[in-house]
Amino acid sequence: MDFAESSEQQELRRAVAAITGKYGPGYYAERALAHEPTTELWQELADHGFIGINLPEQYGGGGAGMTELAMVCEETAAHGCPQLLLLVSSAISGELLTKYGTEAQRREWLPRMAAGTKVVFAITEPDAGSNSHRISTTAQRSGDDYVLKGTKYYISGVDEAAALIVVARTGLDEATGAARMSLFLVPTDASGLVKHPLPVGISLPEKQFTLHFDEVRLPADSLIGVEGEGFRQVFDGLNPERITGAAVCVGIGRFAVERGADYARTRSVWGSAIGGYQGISHPLAKAKIEVDLAAMMTAKAAWLYENGLPAGEAANMAKYAAAEAAVAAADQAIQIHGGNGLSTEYGLLPQWGLARLLRIAPVSREMILNYVAQHSLRLPKSY
Repeated sequence: MDFAESSEQQELRRAVAAITGKYGPGYYAERALAHEPTTELWQELADHGFIGINLPEQYGGGGAGMTELAMVCEETAAHGCPQLLLLVSSAISGELLTKYGTEAQRREWLPRMAAGTKVVFAITEPDAGSNSHRISTTAQRSGDDYVLKGTKYYISGVDEAAALIVVARTGLDEATGAARMSLFLVPTDASGLVKHPLPVGISLPEKQFTLHFDEVRLPADSLIGVEGEGFRQVFDGLNPERITGAAVCVGIGRFAVERGADYARTRSVWGSAIGGYQGISHPLAKAKIEVDLAAMMTAKAAWLYENGLPAGEAANMAKYAAAEAAVAAADQAIQIHGGNGLSTEYGLLPQWGLARLLRIAPVSREMILNYVAQHSLRLPKSY
């Protein structure tokens, strides 16, 4: 693994930073407080080829890898405008459709996604939580169609998306009795799909939804990949989600550290800048160290993934480290600002809120610790 970024990658970072900088943290904070999407920024990034940078060139994408997508995630966040749906649309849905979609699905959806259309992902359910084996949403054959029934919970960005990839039960494994899962591409305007906004206490541009599938009838060509192999397919989408989630957190951490340092250099109390006090400088230095360490693990995970090597351990570690670092950095930046840290003018609370969300989702820190204990340390499974 080469830690030196190519000239093309450096230019990618500069270009994404330049676009995002035109909007800035004030724009993001305003949209977050209003729970309105950052549509203009997303579309400008798409127009320059950055939303679909990881998608194949023959379908309108940039033909780059997970490293480059992670850079887009990091730079947008580092310049005050983290894009949560990059994790969902570009990473999960884009990678799943590229790997498992039919040729017709790829031709229809990947060019649209590269141009800015969003395809979100629906796996979480109220009674399943982290135990995906308990998913109760079903898709049953009915003639040439599938009929989808069930409920999904905490699904991001449905109001912004043209379609969603839904994980549903399609039978049982006769040998083990375990549920067989399959993936389906469902238009967000499908008849029988009912969307209810799910209020959350933090300020985010992206809305959350509870979805009810009331006998949604889907043509057979809505199936992604092979029926019954949805779990294996989903796990191929989870590493990109963890890597891009880590990259967003690294960006948030960079933003928070820089904002905190700027304030500490210029804010004067009792005649000197507060950054000269170790009670201010040491926690900020610690936050900088932790963010940079998380960035290294994120780069490693992206490199492993795009080189076809096992990336599960690194992706989970990157997500864990980056989320912890981002929350700590944002919290420290707020503390350094004092009362101003809570002001909408400084735009720190929305950054903290997203970092705190990413400490829980798309996989909680506790489930990552379980993964490392079981798979890396070969300890007995605890759940």
